[in-house]
Amino acid sequence: MTKGELHDFALGLPGATFDVKWGADHVYSVGAKMFAATDIAGEHLGFKATDIAFEVLTESGRAEPSKYLARAKWVTIHDLASQDAAEVADWIATSHRLVAGKLPKKTQAALGIGA
Repeated sequence: MTKGELHDFALGLPGATFDVKWGADHVYSVGAKMFAATDIAGEHLGFKATDIAFEVLTESGRAEPSKYLARAKWVTIHDLASQDAAEVADWIATSHRLVAGKLPKKTQAALGIGA
């Protein structure tokens, strides 16, 4: 997946926003809560994973626990361009769903997400 494809997909999710933080990191959020981030070059991707995905991705060596966020089940994928676009899209959509699901119901309703 390219940096542009990731950007377009992430911003296409309900209530998603984009910001540059920590100097140069591209951060995607929902309800002001981060669900994905890349470096400025778009080579590395961090996102929140399910418990099972965290275990599978880190144990297989496809990802490593994200610095500072591993306890929250965040992983970092290196060499984003070599990853299957459909798989990355699924990871990002799942991360968005996990983060959005923790938002207050009022915020979810305002963003047009949730049940």
